[in-house]
Amino acid sequence: MPSHPDCPEFYTGAPVDSADLRFRDAFLAELWETLRTRHVLLTAPRRTGKTSVMDHLRDFPKHGFTVIYQNVQDLTHPADFFQAILDTLHDQHPEIVKHLAQGWKLLTDTLNKVTEFGIAGFKIRLRDTDPDWKDHWRQHGDRFLDQVRKQESSILLIVDELPDMLFNLKREHPAVLREFLAWFRAQRQDPHPSKDRARWLIGGSVNLSGTLDGLGLVDLINDLDDVPLPVLADTHVIEFVQSMLARRGVDFEETVPEQLRAHLGRPIPLFMQMATQELYRSWKKAPRKLVSADVDRIFAQLVVSTAAQDKLQHYYSRIAKYYEEPRLSAAHALLGQISLSPAGLSRTALTQEFERYLTEAGQTVPAYERKRHFNQLLHDLENDFYISEIAENQYDFASGLLKAWWKKYYA
Repeated sequence: MPSHPDCPEFYTGAPVDSADLRFRDAFLAELWETLRTRHVLLTAPRRTGKTSVMDHLRDFPKHGFTVIYQNVQDLTHPADFFQAILDTLHDQHPEIVKHLAQGWKLLTDTLNKVTEFGIAGFKIRLRDTDPDWKDHWRQHGDRFLDQVRKQESSILLIVDELPDMLFNLKREHPAVLREFLAWFRAQRQDPHPSKDRARWLIGGSVNLSGTLDGLGLVDLINDLDDVPLPVLADTHVIEFVQSMLARRGVDFEETVPEQLRAHLGRPIPLFMQMATQELYRSWKKAPRKLVSADVDRIFAQLVVSTAAQDKLQHYYSRIAKYYEEPRLSAAHALLGQISLSPAGLSRTALTQEFERYLTEAGQTVPAYERKRHFNQLLHDLENDFYISEIAENQYDFASGLLKAWWKKYYA
């Protein structure tokens, strides 16, 4: 248990509680200012705090916005998209849904059925009210936004993991993908965001521009204000470790926070939480003054732990979902080689490794295509937080923990 009542808990699974969110005040203030007049695309790799920021927007709204959050990762059709948003709105703000229903038969009939039967959920009744939702998604989407725009207050609609939904849509309903994106863009542009009661914040753990560029559809999202989630500074990591240990009565050498930061590399908040928690647990089992050697040991144990395995495996498996050949297999090959090098690899070395992979795989790709694929792969690996340019034309894993794990299991 924390030694002080105001000591935050460790968050190694669920998003950080809004009251415990740290180091994001300046970013949140800037984000709210942008949202006053613009629709926003918020991008960040998984486990870096994007959902925690979105939750904070929902829990502490500003500028008169009512905020709802909807994760659409598993949805496969625009009909599901609007049903999920309406269901969440009904669950969190039923009074707003009652206002939206005025003059809208679909929603009025749905609310009447919910009142009459009571047992079944709102979404089930909403779906049953129009058995042809998938054919009528566009007219229902139009009407939903028309009704929102008639309200006295504005609604911020946070839609998380939209790239995943678009991948699902491409796989299961490819003919609808461009239609949906074109419709969505038109709705964001007219009326102008500064005069619209509906404001959109689109989130994605995968680079949305890169995703749509691969599908030839990037022109349909270039109206969004691209706002990447800032990486935590080294000083933030040190401050976090110091405060989380000190507040729990842990005695440690001055070198401990810096040693943990060095192991982390470019800090992923989840891994920062996990490593600090493991350090605290180690001290709790055997109270003592923690030293740098304790940090080294904790990281070695963390790499092979079940808790880390569950979180890190995603970084390996997601490449198969979002990268296409030849970049898919080449990504695994390059990351394996980088993990084996203590100081990372130069761009020249990575190019040679890429060429070697293509030759061994029997890939007959023209020279200009090989260069394009390599440049795109390097761009994707940087944007998706696998690697970072640590010096000019020198690349290494962004996360020290991910590098150690990759070396152990996939190099």
